Amino acid sequence: MAQNRIVISQVMMPSQTNPNGNVHGGEIMKMMDSTAYAAARRYARSNVVTARVDELEFHLPILIGDLVTCTAEIVFVGHSSMEVAVNVDVEDLDQEGKPQRALTAYFTMVALDRNSRPKPVPPLILDTEEAKRAFEEGRERYEAHKERKRVQREKEKARLAAKNSLREPEDNPHKK
Repeated sequence: MAQNRIVISQVMMPSQTNPNGNVHGGEIMKMMDSTAYAAARRYARSNVVTARVDELEFHLPILIGDLVTCTAEIVFVGHSSMEVAVNVDVEDLDQEGKPQRALTAYFTMVALDRNSRPKPVPPLILDTEEAKRAFEEGRERYEAHKERKRVQREKEKARLAAKNSLREPEDNPHKK
């Protein structure tokens, strides 16, 4: 499992915040994407790109001086894509206490060959019950995403067909 997991930590600096001292969400998203990239690149042993990110919901504010730790772990692989679970924990270094979960998201990364074409990735070794469960949950998210895309394509085709059928024949040069 160690080859499937990356941990990156960083102390938040003033240049990463707004005037109130809250870290910009984009800074955290960039850190999450970089962590997902590192985990996926190590796993695929090739360049990877971000194809999709699910919903990001911030549960806690992140402030100047906080230690932010991103943990990325490959939880599902398809043919050329990998789903990477990214957890963000925040720790106030001025206070005693445990880090708290600030947000979680799933990144879909695609492995690319030297010609920037999708390339196969190795199968994921599922060595624990937790890994097997995470893989199945990832498969469900993958299938749900494919279904949403299929429905969207069908709606777009129907919309275009309806739009074309409303045109007058003389306005449509393709109809004779």
